[in-house]
Amino acid sequence: MKITFLGTGTSTGVPVLTCKCDVCRSLDFRDKRLRVSLLIQHQDLNIVIDTGPDFRQQALTADLSHLDAVVFTHEHKDHTAGLDDVRPFNYLQGIKNCPIYAHPRVIHQLKQEYHYAFQSNPYPGVPIIECNEIDDKPFFIKDLEFIPINVMHHKLQVFGFRIQDFTYITDANYISEEEIEKIKGSKILVINALQRQPHLSHFTLQEAIDISAKIGAEHTYFTHISHKLGLHAEVEKELPAQISLAYDGLTISL
Repeated sequence: MKITFLGTGTSTGVPVLTCKCDVCRSLDFRDKRLRVSLLIQHQDLNIVIDTGPDFRQQALTADLSHLDAVVFTHEHKDHTAGLDDVRPFNYLQGIKNCPIYAHPRVIHQLKQEYHYAFQSNPYPGVPIIECNEIDDKPFFIKDLEFIPINVMHHKLQVFGFRIQDFTYITDANYISEEEIEKIKGSKILVINALQRQPHLSHFTLQEAIDISAKIGAEHTYFTHISHKLGLHAEVEKELPAQISLAYDGLTISL
């Protein structure tokens, strides 16, 4: 299984275009972060977790030739605003439906925002989407098992996912002990680390470090990173040996 970080950034705390902070002026490509998204490649499967506003650019950069499914963590726009851009894959794959997997609440929201894709007689060329509701129970995309992990994003329930020895969590500031037990034993953990200062709905850098230590994965990568966290190269120096900042385009294999 190959994992590619399509995006590791966030809309939270995005500065104005005239921002002169060190991160926004940085020439290090690792400090240039599109909205958070993940590509999972397993045998002949290409599965994306979340299609944010940057999905088209991310798909082009990753040279994504086909798309087998999209899995959503939650309904916030920075995770769903690129769903319309599955339509080229419909075309390239012979008008094949694009399956999406999401909580019923998320599917309801998507049907409101993309109502034109769900009409009985849709306009030609709209994205063709097949909805699959998921809950706390494991589900399969072909032969690849996804185990949902319930986390809280302030008062909003969000899904993380464990796939084999890999666990992916974004947009969280609380994980119950019961859900942590589902994560333990993962070789690779990905979790959000927004900034250093306390935040209403996201783990801070220190909170993410503490969660990582509690779970004990062989290696942890931080994602959903705000420019407020600081320069990639500088933050990396502060982290324990088994923790790294993810960056757009990073690929890992399991």
